[in-house]
Amino acid sequence: MSTLSPAPIAIVAAMHEELGALLALMPDEQRVRVAGRDFWVGHLHGRPVVAVLSRIGKVAAAITATVLLERFGVRAIVFTGVAGGLAPGVDVGDVVVATQLLQHDLDASPIFPKYEVPLMGLSRFAADAAIGDALAEVARQTLRDPVALLGQQAVDEFGLRSPKVHRGLLVSGDRFVSTTAESAALQRALPDALAVEMEGASVAQVCHDYGVPFAAMRTISDRADDAAHGDFSRFVAAVASRYSLALVDAWLASLPAELG
Repeated sequence: MSTLSPAPIAIVAAMHEELGALLALMPDEQRVRVAGRDFWVGHLHGRPVVAVLSRIGKVAAAITATVLLERFGVRAIVFTGVAGGLAPGVDVGDVVVATQLLQHDLDASPIFPKYEVPLMGLSRFAADAAIGDALAEVARQTLRDPVALLGQQAVDEFGLRSPKVHRGLLVSGDRFVSTTAESAALQRALPDALAVEMEGASVAQVCHDYGVPFAAMRTISDRADDAAHGDFSRFVAAVASRYSLALVDAWLASLPAELG
């Protein structure tokens, strides 16, 4: 039997609160600083992991992903964070697990079709189906009882009576979509998009180039409309960070032992 340690899994958080909650569960994390970022190397449920804050925006997230692959040799990247809901029925407190990711602000037309990454012939990057299925199932189980997960006060404050899990297209761009007009324009242009955020598609592109599995899981913090300026920090602390911690922890605990 091989005595080589398995390659680590990367957990990339979009918010300081999410990363802090994750690090609190790691018994042996060690900080490694690369490219101005703190990468935390350790274990969760006995499995090697690297946890890191992505920073905001596509370029920052792509740099983070590249360092994870080149410096730490991770075998998969899982991204957690928040997003604005676009499709009808994708409500605050729901979770979206991506099947595909696209950059909604990429447009090199007329040389290339709108949204297509030049010289790649692709506009949509597939997320890993096996990891996505497992994350979605963990989310469905966990969200059955939001009061147990979050407490009654948070459930009442944000109206989280029956949070749902969605699978489908996530779109990314380097702007915070926070007006009804912008949201409506995205829905018209990309009617199958479930939610919008600022990092995922760039990480998906990096992972595609390296041939490494990628998954993205986002908590819906708002409807990407004129009401998106609510108490965002409070939602992240009270809801999103707890979602991310519970779902990542449960997913890692569920992995077959032979995956290390």
